[in-house]
Amino acid sequence: MMNLGFARCAFVRGCTFGLCVVGILATSACATGKALLPGGETFQAATSGPTVADSSLREIVAAGQLSDLRWPDFSDYRAYVQTFYESSGYNLAWTRGGQTTPQALAIIEILKQADGKGLNAEDYDASRWADRTKQLSQPAAAARFDTALTVCVMRYISDLHIGRVNPTHVKFALTGRSAKYDLPQFLTQRLVNGQNVEAELAAVQPQFAGYKATQAWLQRYIELARQDNGEQLPVPTKALDPGKPYAGIPRLTSLLHLLGDLPADAVVPAGDVYQAPLVDAVKRYQSRHGLTADGRLGAQTVKELNTPLSTRVEQLRLTLERWRWLPQEFPQPPVVVNIPEFRLRAYDANHKVVLSMNVVVGKALRHETPVFDDEMKYVVFRPYWNVPPSIQRSEIVPAIQRDRDYISKKNYEVTTQAGQVVTSGTISDEVLQQLRAGKLAVRQKPGPTNALGLVKLIFPNQYNVYLHSTPSQQLFSQARRDFSHGCIRVEKPAELSAWALQDKPEWTVERVRAAMQKGPDNVQVNLSKPVPVLILYGTAVAEEDGSVHFFDDLYGYDADLEKALARGYPYPL
Repeated sequence: MMNLGFARCAFVRGCTFGLCVVGILATSACATGKALLPGGETFQAATSGPTVADSSLREIVAAGQLSDLRWPDFSDYRAYVQTFYESSGYNLAWTRGGQTTPQALAIIEILKQADGKGLNAEDYDASRWADRTKQLSQPAAAARFDTALTVCVMRYISDLHIGRVNPTHVKFALTGRSAKYDLPQFLTQRLVNGQNVEAELAAVQPQFAGYKATQAWLQRYIELARQDNGEQLPVPTKALDPGKPYAGIPRLTSLLHLLGDLPADAVVPAGDVYQAPLVDAVKRYQSRHGLTADGRLGAQTVKELNTPLSTRVEQLRLTLERWRWLPQEFPQPPVVVNIPEFRLRAYDANHKVVLSMNVVVGKALRHETPVFDDEMKYVVFRPYWNVPPSIQRSEIVPAIQRDRDYISKKNYEVTTQAGQVVTSGTISDEVLQQLRAGKLAVRQKPGPTNALGLVKLIFPNQYNVYLHSTPSQQLFSQARRDFSHGCIRVEKPAELSAWALQDKPEWTVERVRAAMQKGPDNVQVNLSKPVPVLILYGTAVAEEDGSVHFFDDLYGYDADLEKALARGYPYPL
């Protein structure tokens, strides 16, 4: 998004895409009280008895609390902080002779710039370091400074690498998060005497091109939000067509210039008529915001235009948080569905998109498609549709009560739970009673009118969700596409099936289409290797063409994540 677990700050467990993380054990020289560091330097342990700083450090670490911090409770990191200081006999790590080390100064500057990474700089005490560094001549203050920096940089590393919030706490069943760092070793080996602290901390974050592009757009939108005055456009009483007068022309022009949808050299005619080149700029804006790109200024388009740019900043930040929940490598190129975008992408071994298509997802407020990851195992051509019990109970049984020939008219059949056909004709009272009790099941026969279309791609999961074709092709032209009961309908099923079966060269697109149109019913073809499937949720997408797109918070999951992040540290494990 496979399963590496969720414990924050746990042990390093392997290599990741673009970043090989190796657990390096610090070698203790017990006789001298030293820990070996890169280049043969040492993080010197105390040898002459407890000092004020030493005692203060021990007290702070033992308590797992430091009132100097914005988030004083670091009990979730206390064991890691303790291990870090024990390795040096509780020596101060970030000061020498009452002065801040170059490494500490570099770390502080990075923490101050955390907003640009999609984090919150104040979570790492950005505004507090200047006052702290003025008091380092006082041993107790030096100990507080040292512990504060240790806690903040540990939090920063963990947050940037695997995210602040465990996705299970916002109902995302993503099991394949990245390997975690051993934080005490990371600080000791890479930062305390590090030669390039900036590079070490930059390597912590996900190395995906999409993550980096999203981060670049975040920094761009932070600046745009500073420049924009937030003026609201007037909302037309009805959708405004090109050629009509509009009082908001000056604001519309300046906003579209600012966002780049209206080229800097575009000449907008004087007056209040809504016309080219503004119409073309609005079409570009609409296409980037999940709207029908018709150039009309309707209520929904103006609503999006009036959305504060600070909201777009937050969408980008939340998307970066979700990027951090994903593994940094995959055993095979994955297929990824982004629910709010109604879009599927399949990748190659170089992490490039090789196939992209529209999808239909579960209805908001009733049949939401779950967010999870799993592995595709097989493809079924001309499948049966086994009606889920919930749909059988809420839709099929009431339809049969109204029309006892409903089963035959819809090309269904009633079966036992073992799959033996009971009837495909008129439903008797006895059969209806057993259907109502859930003792019998309903399935739809294969064919072009089957609800699953002519192929389904299966990644066995607890939600009974899968990818499939559909006879309702017209829905893919809609801007908003949440019409299903939770499964995901794909626009290009033949191409996706051939991609999934690419390790079987005989399964060309042509053969796939033939199997769909005129092959035998319910034919299963197993994949040579399981394919990772990620069903994700991001309302901001940095496209490969260099543009950025924004989408509605379809299921309200952005709002849920904002609330979880607002609680602050310590976040639940």
